[in-house]
Amino acid sequence: MARILVTGGTGFIGRHLVQTLVQQGHTVRCLVRPSSHVQPLANWGVERITADLSDETQLTQAVRGSDVVYHLAGLVRALHPREFYEVNQEGTARLARACARQTTPPRVILVSSVAAAGPSARGKLRVESDPPAPISHYGRSKLAGEQAAAAFSAEIPLTIVRPGIVFGPWDRGLVRILRAIRQLNFHASPGFFPPPLSYIHVEDLVELLIEAERRGTRVPARPEEQPGTGCYFAVAPEYPTYAELGRLVRPMLARRWAPVLPIAGPIAWCVAGVNECLSRLRGRADELSLDKIRDALASSWACSGEAARRELGFSPARPLAQRLRETIEWYRAQGWL
Repeated sequence: MARILVTGGTGFIGRHLVQTLVQQGHTVRCLVRPSSHVQPLANWGVERITADLSDETQLTQAVRGSDVVYHLAGLVRALHPREFYEVNQEGTARLARACARQTTPPRVILVSSVAAAGPSARGKLRVESDPPAPISHYGRSKLAGEQAAAAFSAEIPLTIVRPGIVFGPWDRGLVRILRAIRQLNFHASPGFFPPPLSYIHVEDLVELLIEAERRGTRVPARPEEQPGTGCYFAVAPEYPTYAELGRLVRPMLARRWAPVLPIAGPIAWCVAGVNECLSRLRGRADELSLDKIRDALASSWACSGEAARRELGFSPARPLAQRLRETIEWYRAQGWL
């Protein structure tokens, strides 16, 4: 069994990964902040290491003795763009450097995002070897994090995983969408031509992450010479748009009438801008922001999962619609919906 360090273990994806690793018999440690909710980790007997991605000395000590590092910690919303880069780029660079300093560097699985790859043309699936072209600060910061880690690929065995939209039990993002549909009886969708989206259920993502560690290819010492090598999109083979998602879940919510309401691009930009200003006044970042609208109004986020199927033997356990239904049932059982 391996000695594994997980960053971001108290987050939505992290708690699923940590629980699975513990069930498999691994020795798991988690990097946590003083403010983190650690009770689930305590219940599973997981060692908690209080450290921060901004402190390289702490990271070097936390990594020591690890066979594997799963790096999930990152920033998905921010009041100012520089915050994305400080955590997603600089924090990843510090962790990679800490891993490279070990006598026997651990295998590193970096969880990035399809946003790091950037959108593709409509009707075309993006593949890992396509030149990345992110359009949001979030996407650029995740790509910068990939590049920061890849700078140490000659010293650490590195594999990058780019998930699509992740959903499942404990996800509070999808439940907000579902509550809005139930309460308002309509589904607001930015733009008149919303992009196809990539999705993955959290349990499927955890399976892919573990397989990527076990038998995934590694980023080469010269990544520019073999684009896409050591990188995998984690996506389901269905790509509904945000509008189509509303139509898909409507019957699951027992709503006979919940039409999709397209929001014109200029209006979406204005609403996001106002909300971003309010967020800064409150001092609390919100998901609805100008950065989010940049991604929401892109051409397509449909990415191919062929590399993961071919090299890792991975495919989602169940169709997307069934996974959505399971998630909605979990929300109901927990009283979230």
